[in-house]
Amino acid sequence: MTRVNEQIRISPIRLIGPDGEQVGIIPTKEALERAHEAGLDLVEVAPSARPPVCRILDFGKYKYDLAKKQAVSKKKQHLVSIKGMRFRPKIEEHDYQFKKNHVETFLKQGNKVKCFVLFRGRERAHTEFGERILKRLAEDLSEVAIVENAPRMEGNTMNMLLAPASVPSKKKELGGRSKKSRKSDRKAQMEAETEAGHVTEAVEDDIEIEFIDDDAFSDEDDSEETVENTRIEE
Repeated sequence: MTRVNEQIRISPIRLIGPDGEQVGIIPTKEALERAHEAGLDLVEVAPSARPPVCRILDFGKYKYDLAKKQAVSKKKQHLVSIKGMRFRPKIEEHDYQFKKNHVETFLKQGNKVKCFVLFRGRERAHTEFGERILKRLAEDLSEVAIVENAPRMEGNTMNMLLAPASVPSKKKELGGRSKKSRKSDRKAQMEAETEAGHVTEAVEDDIEIEFIDDDAFSDEDDSEETVENTRIEE
């Protein structure tokens, strides 16, 4: 909480004038008098400093500028989704290809993917099989992914983190053409077909594809892991 005027009880303070000039270390009472004479507020801007730093300014404008900076900072944040894909040391070729395609889809959507191999019982004595699977996966997806964390053992699992090689742009889609230009082209096409006596039904721009559950193709043990969202500030 920002302390203002009489809420500032520590004395002395280091004062900054209304124009940004350094006044120096003076008693708090004197700083309050200067602020009142200028028709402004005495605001504590660095409470952790010794002595604390205060400034003479318009507190209402100060709060507005602070809220504006926070809003800009929030806009620069983006949500990074980390997907999870589990493999088994004895995975069949069909299941491997199915899971690899899912991982590739996640990467193309701009998500990171945590791929891991689960070892059970005596499988822990042959962790080289899991490392072979993860290295093969990284090689197969080298065009769309980079290895952020190399394969390593953590407990009874071997983990590897893949990140997209490039984040897809939301502004331009389908060969670099913008959404607005596609709408204009479709509208012109519909008008032309209407004049010729044909009517074309409008189609939505965004098509949602629902993937088939992994359980339909592999065992229950090989199902996808729960995803986890984290905030990363640019």
